[in-house]
Formats: sequence, structure tokens, C-alpha cells
Amino acid sequence: MEEGLLRHENDRDDRRITACVILSTFVAVCSSFSYGCANGYTSGAETAIMKELDLSMAQFSAFGSFLNLGGAVGALFSGQLAVILGRRRTLWACDLFCIFGWLSIAFAKNVLWLDLGRISLGIGVGLTSYVVPVYIAEITPKHVRGAFSASTLLLQNSGISLIYFFGTVINWRVLAVIGALPCFIPVIGIYFIPESPRWLAKIGSVKEVENSLHRLRGKDADVSDEAAEIQVGIGLMLIQQLSGASGITYYSNAIFRKAGFSERLGSMIFGVFVIPKALVGLILVDRWGRRPLLLASAVGMSIGSLLIGVSFTLQEMNLFPEFIPVFVFINILVYFGFFAIGIGGLPWIIMSEIFPINIKVSAGSIVALTSWTTGWFVSYGFNFMFEWSAQGTFYIFAMVGGLSLLFIWMLVPETKGQSLEELQASLTGTT
Repeated sequence: MEEGLLRHENDRDDRRITACVILSTFVAVCSSFSYGCANGYTSGAETAIMKELDLSMAQFSAFGSFLNLGGAVGALFSGQLAVILGRRRTLWACDLFCIFGWLSIAFAKNVLWLDLGRISLGIGVGLTSYVVPVYIAEITPKHVRGAFSASTLLLQNSGISLIYFFGTVINWRVLAVIGALPCFIPVIGIYFIPESPRWLAKIGSVKEVENSLHRLRGKDADVSDEAAEIQVGIGLMLIQQLSGASGITYYSNAIFRKAGFSERLGSMIFGVFVIPKALVGLILVDRWGRRPLLLASAVGMSIGSLLIGVSFTLQEMNLFPEFIPVFVFINILVYFGFFAIGIGGLPWIIMSEIFPINIKVSAGSIVALTSWTTGWFVSYGFNFMFEWSAQGTFYIFAMVGGLSLLFIWMLVPETKGQSLEELQASLTGTT
């Protein structure tokens, strides 16, 4: 029955964007906003937390990296939960973990509750990183799938922006409460959005598939063809994490200090910068395609990392000291600008597109686990690497960027403008 369902999408109905699709996407990406807050939190809160709770650098580095450790745990079970509970209920579980994590951090009296909250938050965002792009990819029409999926990165960057902009002026406990607030929207909103029709088809709920599609495509839409049809990632995730983004995001203030640039000014400018840079990717993803953006992203990140490394080399040689702080800051913006348009979010989008429904659980879980485990190593080791050699750290990131360019050029397929079933047929050589 599953294989007989849904063979060719109806072009006229496929181009419709209903209010239900917009609402469903908004509810899902609110979790991504909290994800962004979690990523930026340690940068602005570093000094205050270490002082109030009397933490050493090693303890604070562990606290920062526990987001990735929890993320690895969440990623390990994300695919299976998404199958057993469905996409909607898994989204609900994500937000419960995040709410507990944020509140545990906000009211922590010692390092134990601080770390427990960070791990719980990590489990929540680990689940989020898998289920949100999968849910959005499965409910949106193919001609806007890329842009709607890229909205997850826009909301992540909005969360980072909020934390960076206010992190140096708002108490770290209040900041944690602010991070929890967006999680309450999906907790309530989940009851007003439909389940993924592809998940419903997988479990054999034919009538519910049609009901879900009618909500997503419109009551008068002809969903018979779509109802009859609906039945590399690890490499991209390694690139995403080994390029150093987690470490730079978590501990950007340490980089500003080392370069001699104002931490408060740097955080505020960066907080303003992250939203428009994410919008660029959102606009271009369905115009240029995934591969060109990934290639441009790899080149830009590699150049940005290389120039930061050169800046710290010149600083050690005591050359151009008056220019080094600004030059480092500008190249951090270059690095993150190119990260946002490609490698920052597209690996998750491509993962949600290329895996067939029958292996999406196992493959998605493995890819997400790879991302979070690698991210933990990078986020925990960054401070130690940076103390060892600031320039060496960024030269390593630049080398990873160069290798990622080769990987993308040789192995990553273009997925723009194809339905999920067309993609799976082309990748497996079937019709």
C-alpha cells in the first residue's frame, strides 16, 4: 500500500503556499530560535558565570561543551523518536528538554545544576536539529522547500543575535529565562498544526495522509497524485563542525580579547550582523541551488580563517598593532557571513532531502550524532587550542575549509527544485 501511494506531484497544487504551511513552519522553527540562544549563551555569560559560581576555565569549557554532549545524546535517539512519536510529538519533547535546561541554568546554585541544565538543553537542541528540518521538508511544496527549510537557520541566527546583543548587559540568569521563552510557543502551537503526511503514510494512515495534505495544500486542492507518491550527510556534518564554528560562536569574546577588540562592541555588532547574513542564505537557497552556496561558503570560510590566522601571526610579530583588532573582527564577520549562507544550515536541509523514508531514521540519527559528537570535541577543545596557538587554531580551520571545497565539488548532489521522491529516485538510479 505504501509503495502504491503518491507517485507524481500535481504542479498546480504543489505551488500553493497555505496559511497552515506557514503556521506549521513557524511553530517548528521557534525551537531553532532557542537553539540559537543556546549557541550564543556562553560567549556573553562567560565572565559573570565564572565569577559568581567561581568556575575555572576548564569547568567553564566543560559547561560550554556539554551542549554538544547533550546534543549527541539527543541525536542518537532523534530518528527513532521521530518514527515512534511522530514529528509533532518529537518537537514537543524537544521543547520540554529545552525549557528544563534553561530554567536549570537560570536558577543554578552550583556547577552541578549548571551542567545538568546545559546537557538537558543539548538533548533538546539535538532532537531539534534532526526533526525540525525533516518536518519542514516533508510538509512544504518543493518550489519553496529550500527557503522554508533555511528559515531554521534564520531563527537560529536571530537567537544568537539576541544573546550577543544583550548578553553583555543583561544578567546571565535573566538571559537564560529569555532563552526559554520561545520554547513555550511550540508547546502550545503543536496542537494546531498537522502531522507530516509522509510519516502518516509510513505508518499506513491513508485517510490521515489525505487530511494532512488537505490542511497543508488547501481544502479544494487535488491531492490524489501527491497522496499516491509520498510513501553524503556525514561528510557535510564533519565539515560543518571541524571548520570551527561551534568554538568560535561559543567563545567569541575570548577571541575579541586576544585581538584587543572591545568585547561589548564586538558582541553587539555581531548580534546585529547575524540576522541579515542569514536572510541572504534564505533568499538564495532556491535561486542559486545548494551546491553553489556550499562551494561559496567553503571558500569564504577558508579565506576568513586564513586571514584571522595571519592577523594573530602579525600580532605575535608586533606588526601593525593598530590594525590587528579591527582586521580580526572584520574577518570573523567574513567567516560567519559565508558560514551562514551555506555550511551553517544547508547540511541539515540536504540531509532531510536525500534520505529515503525507509532509512531516514537510521541515516538521520547517524548524521546528527556525527555532528554533535564532533561539535563537542571542537567546543571543548577550542579554548585549549586557542591558548596553545591562536594563529595555529585558525590555520587548521582554514585547511578544513579547503578540504571541504574538494568534498563538496566531488560528492555533494544538487537538490534544488526536485520533490523528495524525485531526489530519491535520481540518487538510487530508479524511476
